Amino acid sequence: MRILVVGDIVGRPGRTAAKQLVPLLRADYEADLVIANAENAAAGFGITEKIVRELLDAQIDCLTTGNHCFAKKEAYEVYDRESRLLRPANYPPGVPGEGSGLYTAANGFQVGVVNLCGRVFMEALDCPFRVGDSELERLARETPLVVVDFHAEATSEKRAFAVHVDGRATAVVGTHTHVQTADEQVLPGGTAYITDLGMTGPSQSIIGMDPETVLGRFLRAMPARFEVASSPWQLQGAIIEVNEQTGRAAGIQRIQRGQKE
Repeated sequence: MRILVVGDIVGRPGRTAAKQLVPLLRADYEADLVIANAENAAAGFGITEKIVRELLDAQIDCLTTGNHCFAKKEAYEVYDRESRLLRPANYPPGVPGEGSGLYTAANGFQVGVVNLCGRVFMEALDCPFRVGDSELERLARETPLVVVDFHAEATSEKRAFAVHVDGRATAVVGTHTHVQTADEQVLPGGTAYITDLGMTGPSQSIIGMDPETVLGRFLRAMPARFEVASSPWQLQGAIIEVNEQTGRAAGIQRIQRGQKE
């Protein structure tokens, strides 16, 4: 089976890219399941119920998030109502939503998805390694197929987590930096890995934001309101080939598609 994983969807350009390209990519690669990170889908920060519906209608089976998951207060109730929308599992107990779930792929197999946030250069949450161990152990009772979205800043932390769970997770895909890395591989234990899937959003931007608003912060060290760029859009992500019986990955391939002129 094949699983399509899509990098951080940023603002309206990212949503447009997802709506136009996910159905095409799903058909082209015969993907049985699609997972996309959507924590930046609402004007660059957070998500709303309307956007959740919009993206699920684009043939995405599971939406993961990250450190901006609660940026929009109106989304709090959506996390509790919509099982296909996840927030990081290592948030403290009692916050809205769930950090993992089971989803039925097109071929009928159950796939577990775990959402985690890193802690290096980010807000301090529960240990993603220990929470990840617990989630993988629990999901292993239901299915051998588990994909982890590890939303983190530091390459070392993402890589360390992947090595730690090698052979216990089908794939560990990094999100958050919005810059696609070229280190995709299948680890010795059979876990597919890539440090960062990249960004689904405006291609001529600074990690999705309008360059002028971002440059002002760097050049003058003054507060600035970031705005999503309006340049042509792109979709970045990866397709993972999986042995559905063992849960081991057979391959991982980076994907990048741009807006046609």
